[in-house]
Parts: sequence; C-alpha cells; structure tokens
Amino acid sequence: MEKQTKKTNKILKGVVVSDKMDKTVVVEVTRFVEHKKYGKRIKITKNYKAHDENNNKKVGDKVEIEETKPMSKDKHFKVII
Repeated sequence: MEKQTKKTNKILKGVVVSDKMDKTVVVEVTRFVEHKKYGKRIKITKNYKAHDENNNKKVGDKVEIEETKPMSKDKHFKVII
C-alpha cells in the first residue's frame, strides 16, 4: 500500500503594483532572508504575474496568489483573494 500525498500549491501574499494588462495583475511579493555571513536580515522583493479573471484588483490591493499550471510564458499564478 502506497501512501498518496496531495501536492500543495505555493501560496504567496503580496501587493498589486500594476493592473494595466487584461485579466493579469503584477504582484510584488516581499520576503526577508538572513545574510549567511553577517546575519543581517535583507528584504528581497520579486514580481509575479497573476491571472485575475474579472479584472477587479487594483493597484495597492493586498492579494494572495496560488501557483497553477502555466497560462502563458510568464503567468504561473492566479489570484485567490
């Protein structure tokens, strides 16, 4: 008997920085990492393109995005909240 495990999709929290594209928003996700040598915490930001079906998210909205199968060359996430 093999144990079946369900793959969980990555969920990230961020802020919408652009909503100019149709059904797509750009979400900026910020995380903190500790420097290996000096121990100082460094802020790292990364932008993700996410699918927004109804075009109801605007710049400045806090959203959660979930990883999905690729929808285009750059779009691999969808807005869930």
